[in-house]
Amino acid sequence: MQPKTEELLHLLFWTTEMFSRPTFRNLTDSFECWAYRNGFLPQLQKLERQRILERDSKHPGDRLYRLTEQGRLHALGGRDPEAQWSRQWDGVWRLVLFDVPMGQDAHRTRLRRYLRERTFGCLQGSVWITPDPLAKERKVLAGGEVNVRSLVLLEARPCAGESDLEIVAGSWNFEEINQAYGRHLKVLDQFPVGPLRDVAAAKAMQRWAATERLAWLAAVTVDPLLPECLLPAEYLGRESWRRRKEVLGEAGRQIRDFTV
Repeated sequence: MQPKTEELLHLLFWTTEMFSRPTFRNLTDSFECWAYRNGFLPQLQKLERQRILERDSKHPGDRLYRLTEQGRLHALGGRDPEAQWSRQWDGVWRLVLFDVPMGQDAHRTRLRRYLRERTFGCLQGSVWITPDPLAKERKVLAGGEVNVRSLVLLEARPCAGESDLEIVAGSWNFEEINQAYGRHLKVLDQFPVGPLRDVAAAKAMQRWAATERLAWLAAVTVDPLLPECLLPAEYLGRESWRRRKEVLGEAGRQIRDFTV
């Protein structure tokens, strides 16, 4: 998705009921309308086709739009943090173990990239771990040739005194994750306070919005968003999320009061 489209979703996310089912937003005389005239308008039809935005069918002549559930999740960064943290865990770790032969470096790189994108933790170089069921991975491998020397999926529990939190600490780099959230918290502290009285203030808000979105994505992308029972005590993700809701709630109020 293009950067301008991402910024448009971000703005819509603020000005609707961000953390529940979004309401329809009138885009005729609004901050978004001003933003569209500065380059966002062509994105609307594309977002409708992608089922990220939907128009109010009861008022086809008006620009009444809202985010779909798919759009809401996309604006959040692809996952709902609160839903992720609150999910139940059955106490079973799922492991992916692989030994890709020499000369197949590209296959090894693709597999590691896939596991990283799926927020698996790297317990060792070829041992990756997640608390979640491997339903997608089993589906991908179904019907394929089984070669346990190259790849095997396991479900396991620690049995020699290792704690789950020690496994977490050894599998994910929470120092790096917290640094990313620390940078995001600093951006939140730079929120432009005060009503949007003119175009200059609106442009300042737009610039800050783009910076905040990138800082949040940089943090949440590297965060596995583990179930609450597995989160380290020093984890900053929930504090960053709490502050984000506060600040974006205020940003949404300012934007809703802005008229072109």
